[in-house]
Amino acid sequence: MPKKTQPPRRALRLGFVALSDCAPLVMAAELGLFSKYGITVELQREVGWATVRDKIIYGELEAAHAPAGLVVAASCGLGSVQTECLTGLVLNLHGNAITLSRELWQQGVRDGQTLRQVIAAGGGGRLTFGVVHAYSAHSFLLRNWLRVHRISPERDVRIVTVPPAQVHSNLKAGHLDGYCVGEPWNSLAVLTKTGWCVATSEELAPRHPEKVLMVRRDFAERSEREHLALIAALIEACAFCERPENRERVMETLAQSEFVGVPIQALRMSMAGTFDYGNGRIEKQSAFHIFAGAGVNEPSPEKGDWVIRNLLASGLIEDPSLVLAERAADWFRADIFQQAASLPATNHP
Repeated sequence: MPKKTQPPRRALRLGFVALSDCAPLVMAAELGLFSKYGITVELQREVGWATVRDKIIYGELEAAHAPAGLVVAASCGLGSVQTECLTGLVLNLHGNAITLSRELWQQGVRDGQTLRQVIAAGGGGRLTFGVVHAYSAHSFLLRNWLRVHRISPERDVRIVTVPPAQVHSNLKAGHLDGYCVGEPWNSLAVLTKTGWCVATSEELAPRHPEKVLMVRRDFAERSEREHLALIAALIEACAFCERPENRERVMETLAQSEFVGVPIQALRMSMAGTFDYGNGRIEKQSAFHIFAGAGVNEPSPEKGDWVIRNLLASGLIEDPSLVLAERAADWFRADIFQQAASLPATNHP
């Protein structure tokens, strides 16, 4: 009798946005780690976080690189159809910065205090700042930084949502006076001398959860084996990205047009152990991007609490009762992470 052939395995569609912290997804594919755990994955580059959210919700992606806040927002129906989502993996901590325009530097802005003075003078009208999503860490960091310097995010400035890859061009065109975004879009502003960085996320919220692997709850339950294998492969990729000796290869790969597509120098300005703030200020920051290490990748309830606390404090939620703090452990699943971390490789595609 002829041997039965296995039907071709369906590829898992894995979304990412062009940012330095998509590195674990990209390197998992480049290093063959998905095949190592017996799954086929198709990487899909997306424009921004609203697209990622919608494609997860409507089943056009099985999983995605996403801001930690997006898991909570989608699960609570904030800005979208309510859809139960979860994460079994934190991809990285930190990785963001606040960039201000060259024009603000020329007006004497050097920090939050001098920015407040420029705003109080009111000569240039109301300033506009960009964030990549209302419910992402970028929004929380920018709003908290403004409030610390007695600048009201609601009254004193305008905050708009702009996809990550478009913030730099909008700053250059004069549509934005600043933004909070992940790398390399801060460094690109420094490299092209259109902006400079006033603060990093490591300074503003040490060890905050940044990107996670976001999936629908029903996918995690229906396709448990594939989900765990996906996480296991990405855990290995995170460890690879964290090691200093691998960073050059990571940067060379990300610089390719199908991934982030920027000059490698822009990636190097934050990924090589230092950070270039612009205007001659370069500081050692080996923890600007944290992809792995003790307690980094586990989506603990404490990480969920950080997201929920900042979401509630943002002032963006009309009905706070929609976000239940006690559900942090339902959305940030340390148990799934632990299962995946002990998963043996299959060693075949």
